[in-house]
Amino acid sequence: MANKAPFKTTFEVTEVIRPIFTGGAVALDNGAQILATTLGEDVVLTNPATGKHIAQIEGDGEGISTLTLTPSGSHLVVCSRSLSMRIYALKSPQSKDTITPQLLRTVKPHGTPVIVLAVDRTGTLLATGGTDGSIKVWDIVGGYVTHTFRGPSVLVSALHFFEVAAGSVKGHDVDAKKDDKKKRRKSKTADDEPEEDLTATARFRLASGSQDGKVRVWDLHKRSVVANLESHVSDVRGLDYSPDQNTLVTTGRDKTITWWDSKSWKVRKVVPCFEEVEAVGFTGDGRLTYTAGSAGWVSVWDTETGKRLTKQQEPKSNEESIIGAVSRPELPFIICVQLDHTLALYHHPIQKSSSEAPIAFRRISGTHDQIIDLRYLLPDSSMLALATNSEDIRLISVTKPSDGASGLVSSNYFGQDIALLKGHDQIIISLDVDWSGHWVATGATDNTARLWRIDPANNSYTCYTTFSGHAESIGAVALPRARPVEGSKAFTDPLSHPPPFLITGSKDQTIKRWEIPRMSQDSNKSLRSAFTRKAHDKDINAIDVNYSSQMFASASQDRTVKIWSVEEGEVQGILRGHRRGVWSVSFAPSNTPVIQGEQGPVAGKGVVITGSGDKTIKLWSLSDYSCLRTFEGHTDNVLKVAWLKIPASEDRNKKPVLFSSAGGDGLVKVWDVNRDEPECTLDNHEDRVWALTVHPETNMIVSGSGDSTVTFWKDTSSETQAASNEAQEMLIQQEQELENHVRTGSYREAITLALQLNHPGRLLSLFTKVVSSNTPDEGSLSGLKAVDQVLANLSDEQLFLLLLRLRDWNTNARTAPMAQRILWALVRSYPASRISNLSVKGARGQKSLKEVLNGLKVYTERHYKRMEELVDESYLVEYTLQEMESLAPPLAEISLDSIDGDIVMAS
Repeated sequence: MANKAPFKTTFEVTEVIRPIFTGGAVALDNGAQILATTLGEDVVLTNPATGKHIAQIEGDGEGISTLTLTPSGSHLVVCSRSLSMRIYALKSPQSKDTITPQLLRTVKPHGTPVIVLAVDRTGTLLATGGTDGSIKVWDIVGGYVTHTFRGPSVLVSALHFFEVAAGSVKGHDVDAKKDDKKKRRKSKTADDEPEEDLTATARFRLASGSQDGKVRVWDLHKRSVVANLESHVSDVRGLDYSPDQNTLVTTGRDKTITWWDSKSWKVRKVVPCFEEVEAVGFTGDGRLTYTAGSAGWVSVWDTETGKRLTKQQEPKSNEESIIGAVSRPELPFIICVQLDHTLALYHHPIQKSSSEAPIAFRRISGTHDQIIDLRYLLPDSSMLALATNSEDIRLISVTKPSDGASGLVSSNYFGQDIALLKGHDQIIISLDVDWSGHWVATGATDNTARLWRIDPANNSYTCYTTFSGHAESIGAVALPRARPVEGSKAFTDPLSHPPPFLITGSKDQTIKRWEIPRMSQDSNKSLRSAFTRKAHDKDINAIDVNYSSQMFASASQDRTVKIWSVEEGEVQGILRGHRRGVWSVSFAPSNTPVIQGEQGPVAGKGVVITGSGDKTIKLWSLSDYSCLRTFEGHTDNVLKVAWLKIPASEDRNKKPVLFSSAGGDGLVKVWDVNRDEPECTLDNHEDRVWALTVHPETNMIVSGSGDSTVTFWKDTSSETQAASNEAQEMLIQQEQELENHVRTGSYREAITLALQLNHPGRLLSLFTKVVSSNTPDEGSLSGLKAVDQVLANLSDEQLFLLLLRLRDWNTNARTAPMAQRILWALVRSYPASRISNLSVKGARGQKSLKEVLNGLKVYTERHYKRMEELVDESYLVEYTLQEMESLAPPLAEISLDSIDGDIVMAS
């Protein structure tokens, strides 16, 4: 039985939650299968139903001014501030989770930037509006201009294609139709289109809104203005048309909504809406009109009367104001774009009786900004809480969608936004979770801490109580770790039993213990802390409570960590040794085995690890508060430390006790607590890694960074160990098989296996035996025809490897003859093109092949030159012998005998 390979700790990236939207344009296809968003200078394509990243299109070095998708999702149009417009074909296999964008063409649509686009319902026509007031209509597939409309030199702020109802073609439209019929009567050819087709094309219109508040309706068939509509006094931001109601609706930043009769182009209704409106549209067969804007709400209006159907709401925060919306007639929802880069999805209002403002049924975070802290939630760790440099906590799903779930409305995907915990007035910089995962504590720069109750089964995410008392921002919060007695009410019903206490640490250098009330408190009612202690001389960065909830530790910028008793709030010990501020502290879990320190095994109260700005991690004993070991490896501040799951008792002899660390160098490292070197280094971030947590069962490491990404690292140590053991066993079997082939003289199989196993010594011995065989096969290139067949049927990798070995053997005078014989066999077996164009894997590729062939050439030429010199010298010896024969007297016979040491000559 083979010995098992040494245990190796490995982690691999399994999921990444990355930003998809950082402000700008948003587009969606009719099937809600492709969501196109702006990410800096790039365009990101996402499947909104699954959250899967489909593709990312790199920018041209300039910011994106606008983009759009065709209704079918077959084409993407991107305009940048460099005045270029790129048209992509989105080729996709059956799966919508993989798309390969293909650039069809790049054109310069206008002499000024394009900030608004529109596509007609067929996906064949594209309208572009420039800041100079000009409008162009393009054939998307052909890439050429079909119409050019020129209005006043005022920025075009809105565009919308539509087709007027058949009975609405009056005035200019009737004249245009009559003119077209006259032309058709004058010139009838086989290519003339039917009358009904002419009638259809005559109904195509393009509405445009400008920064001066004017709206113009353009006839695409006649190529002229049908109507000039004047009602707004500021930017027109929204346009939509209802064929059922024969109505065009327009809105702008002048805080008014105007409905227009498309038969006469007269105003039907103008109503104030008391907010700057950024989007408008019809719903419910045009009977209802929705608007969205700076107030952050979606409002619903009666199209016929202009009456507001939803209650007037207090404006939301500035970050939640709506700056745009995307709606498709085929889809039952509206996507509103918020100022904070959140995409909020609302169901289309369809009933006039509803007076409540629509509520977003789903939110998609365009970016999570800087990830400052994160924790797993709930007993099954199916959710994640993120502190993201904002005053809200974001709750996201970290489970795979259930089988059969499909569609944007019904599906549930990994990374999906579940809820927001809203209540703090300023940025949240710390959070903690209790043993059950139902209670979350947060600390913010508004000098308060809050306790939140998480109940996803009832869609309830509420603030349970607020803790006010610190004079400055709260940088650390900690809840107890101890589990209630199994079977107790607190254990079976944690939602009804909040944690007993909360520890907070502040920039005011104090720590406070708060008794958590058994009943929810009014947020205006202040609670008094159980005790307050002046703890440190500088900011407090982290607090952790041990597994028994008897002690807690506070880490500070004053370079010390203090161990406190939970009940009395008295200092039990001080950990001194770091040269800079301490950013993180973590107690070892309850089932941690005896740890080997530099001075021997550690027993007693346990251990604690700390991460510091001096780039080191230290392991401390809680018995005498001495430093047991220092771990060095990060090149920047160590910002977070966390213990991994302790191996089961039966696995402790083969699996190490591990902890992880995150640093300002953008790296996550995993350490064996009994070794000074890291087990592995995990690299997937481009900025400081502030946040770190570990799944309590699977050992999944989750890291959050300033680059707005959350990376999930799967523990693959068991899989790696199994694969390593299997590979080692197979290697031993193959080596035994090779030995058997050598003993039995099966050169063909032996050479093939030696090449596969890359055993140069065995290969040299085999080829030497073949070349120096006393009974070579007649006509064989190498000496044995079986070996010739092996040499003539090598793969590119095997051929390259053999050439590499021949190069080495060719440099040695002792092995060079054998190398030359095998090389000769290879040259005779393959054309020169095969050898010179081998497909070689690796970074160096053909460069490595060239070096090997050059090495063979140089030494072969040297051997050939030496042979020539030997031949020349042989001629000299022969000539000398001939000359000596001509000078010496002829001798008939020479006999040499050695008898008793004498020489006897006889003639």
